Amino acid sequence: MKQRILSGWNFRRVMYLLLGIALIAQSIMIQQWMGIFIGAYFAAMGIFSFGCAAGNCYTNNTHQTKNKVEDITYQEVK
Repeated sequence: MKQRILSGWNFRRVMYLLLGIALIAQSIMIQQWMGIFIGAYFAAMGIFSFGCAAGNCYTNNTHQTKNKVEDITYQEVK
């Protein structure tokens, strides 16, 4: 767990952490207590690298052709 928290930091993880902390602080200031849970979820995504912060929401957009044209040779039957 310590290795997961300390390594693999990228821009997305930092942004999730900072936005989560900002949401928690803002929710406390305006006394919207439900916002603390939402902010804690986003901060946890940044700290523990799960969800989209770990890059799991990225899908590779590669197109593979399934219909390959092959040369077919026929033999004549007599």
